[in-house]
Amino acid sequence: MTTYGIRDVIGPFMVGPSSSHTAGALRIALMTRRLLGAEPVEAVFKLYGSFAHTYHGHGTDRALVAGLLGLAPDDLRVRDSFQLAKEAGLAFSFHPDDKTQTPHPNTVDIRVKDASGAVTEIRGESIGGGAAQITAINGVDVLLTGQYHSLVVKQKDVRGVLAFIAACVAEMEVNIATTKLFRERKGDVAYTVMETDDPIPPAIGQMLAANPKILQVRIVPSDRSAESAAPISEQEALEEGLAPTGFGADLSAEEASLLFEAVDFKNGAQLLSFAEKEHLALSDAICRRERCLLASLGIAVDDTHRYLGEALQVMKASATGPLTHPKKSMGGLIGGEAQKLWQQMQKGDGFGDSLQTRAVMYAQAVLETNASMGRIVAAPTAGSAGVVPAVLMALQDVYHFTDEQLARGLANAGAIGMLIMENASVSGAEGGCQAEVGSASAMAASAAVELMGGTPAQCLEAAAIAIAGLLGLVCDPIGGLVEAPCQKRNATGAANALAAAQLALAGIDSYVGFDETVTAMYAVGRSLPFELRESALGGLAATPTACQLCGACAPGAQPCN
Repeated sequence: MTTYGIRDVIGPFMVGPSSSHTAGALRIALMTRRLLGAEPVEAVFKLYGSFAHTYHGHGTDRALVAGLLGLAPDDLRVRDSFQLAKEAGLAFSFHPDDKTQTPHPNTVDIRVKDASGAVTEIRGESIGGGAAQITAINGVDVLLTGQYHSLVVKQKDVRGVLAFIAACVAEMEVNIATTKLFRERKGDVAYTVMETDDPIPPAIGQMLAANPKILQVRIVPSDRSAESAAPISEQEALEEGLAPTGFGADLSAEEASLLFEAVDFKNGAQLLSFAEKEHLALSDAICRRERCLLASLGIAVDDTHRYLGEALQVMKASATGPLTHPKKSMGGLIGGEAQKLWQQMQKGDGFGDSLQTRAVMYAQAVLETNASMGRIVAAPTAGSAGVVPAVLMALQDVYHFTDEQLARGLANAGAIGMLIMENASVSGAEGGCQAEVGSASAMAASAAVELMGGTPAQCLEAAAIAIAGLLGLVCDPIGGLVEAPCQKRNATGAANALAAAQLALAGIDSYVGFDETVTAMYAVGRSLPFELRESALGGLAATPTACQLCGACAPGAQPCN
């Protein structure tokens, strides 16, 4: 079972428009690059399922090429990856296959020839929220997630090899997190995937290569090491004056693991019980959990507050840039809406509620940044990235909260998002737009309540009210693009969050509590037909006007729906 942290909810930092189709695709290709023995010179991408339908409009094609070039998910050069590939001598082609059924809808096969002449074949899946995994290497089923530092060893499947690998790793004083052996047939070629808490020294490769039974060694650094605000080492922290202080500052990994069991909240009831018992705000309670989680993984320094501060600055840039410098989206459906709202507000036109007007404006702006392949923070996804920053920034404008207070609001939002990810889904392909914008709205509502002085119980009430207000919301992107109606749905999510927060602060409860509401949302999402879960085959996407805007069908062809 996946153990989520704040970075999994407030993050990743990425170039839009889609966490699963852009950031996740890039990570598949980036892990592929790290499995090569030399620079890639030729790549063939075979795309399945949702990837096959929407790879161009989502920037999946650019992201895959960018990953092979070694770019990070938040590198603005992702949108220029085709030109960069040409300059680097990397030839590539794309082959969509929307007929073959694969276990996951966001699947790609990558066949890469490197400068040494070697050919490597990889199958990867983008599993949501920017996360990805490699599920096959050269025809052998494996599982490589990129969350840990990983040692990938191709070997002869004979006795003693695995023990030799483990001994070499132990000799270099690298702590092993997990070890798995994958093979097609006994006695044939096998792969060992060893995940470690510590960075893997290159010297291990030389030690392993001395054994004739080992055919190939690849070191795959953690995905988090490529992020702009990854957990930092103890030495780096000391150099920056960030020595750990406060709760759990001197925890060992073993002590942290034991403490983590007590703060690994599985539902809202457990989180609320802990917060009330310890007299903590939800933001403080979830930061205690994060401290224990990081320490249990061997990360000596908890830089969560620094991470949230950096996330806030990226959010602010994505929410303000389009107000004065609008950009057309990749699919051409949106661009300039936020500036129109900004100009309207400057003139004093429109409604008088400055808080809601600002929230709607900022939400529109973030989605414009996202859809034009600008840098955003998925919160919890790229398609819903506008809701949380919109509410926080509007509250700051009107009530003058500090950035430090907004960062605490982000931690609170992360707690709500984490519980939803644990018990339901934040994926539009799995649960409709209620899972994306609905979850983001719940996160923003809870954060708003804490900022306005509400109790932890009121935070959870607000989150439940927000989910209930958008229950059943379908995911029907026109042309399969994260543009329309996604942009306006983010504005709706922000306004809904403010309404939910106001109700909760007034002492109005949700009647159905947070945990039951999350369960209901998950059940509703699973009951939605495929056409209403990010397929672009139903809802507004299936209307005649939307089909004309999409333009995917050839003249005279039958519409997709």
